Amino acid sequence: MIRNLRTFVVAAETESFSAAGNRLGLTQSAVSTQIRRLEEELGYALFDRTGKSVTLSSEGRDVLDQAARILESFEGLKQGPGGTARRVINVGAISTVQNSFLTKALLRFRREHAKANINIVPGTSIQLLTRVDSQDLDVAVMIKPHLGLPADLKWLPLLQERYVGVAPEGSPDDLGELFRQQPFIRYDRRSHGGHLVDRFLKRHGLWTMDSIEVDEPSVILRMVSEGLGCSIIPGELIPVARTAGIKVIALPGHPLAREIGILIRRSAMNRQPALALIESLTAEAQAMRS
Repeated sequence: MIRNLRTFVVAAETESFSAAGNRLGLTQSAVSTQIRRLEEELGYALFDRTGKSVTLSSEGRDVLDQAARILESFEGLKQGPGGTARRVINVGAISTVQNSFLTKALLRFRREHAKANINIVPGTSIQLLTRVDSQDLDVAVMIKPHLGLPADLKWLPLLQERYVGVAPEGSPDDLGELFRQQPFIRYDRRSHGGHLVDRFLKRHGLWTMDSIEVDEPSVILRMVSEGLGCSIIPGELIPVARTAGIKVIALPGHPLAREIGILIRRSAMNRQPALALIESLTAEAQAMRS
């Protein structure tokens, strides 16, 4: 019964027996069989089937949250008495969040949930999005994806982080002149944050002498402070103003910013520890802005 319920929840989230099978390591036929057995036990259809496509029936929508809670309770039972309180919360976080407000948010969270076990998982925003979608993570604090989100995921904004130009002390204030004089350390274009920088440069017709490309703003800042070149990076979650040997250059035009927020599975929002963690992260992000 539990196995069939788990298959039902995943199939409902993906709206595809094939995708559910890929996530669970099952064939499409095995997923279909498990769903059919569950429907026979319950006495009503959970999905409306049209050809190869499936959508939740009205009964399936009505019982989805209940099924998720049953699975949550079952996972708690496997931990033994009091296991729910000790359940591991898997939290993904990009490096700039880990090095800024995450620690204070966890201290705040611990005041009410001292027994909670938290596993912090590093990664880029793209990697964390994939891991939340595949249910490896409960929550991720990351850059807002520029693509649409699956229906079972929810985005909660925390803060807008502005970008700044950074260069060694004594560098010119004009970006065009700066880029003609010094190599450019580029924020990796494969990341969403780096893509924003690339669009900014093209919009303003700025040509750069690219020398290094890396997806780590704190590493870029250190490289600039050592005299390796100049860059454009998000400048609020890393200590730009407090780094020796750095000149901060305001960017022209409309403010360039990236949105940092929380990505969470909707089913996880039924859990009190997850909600408390969201509240703690939100409070510390607000404290940073004040």
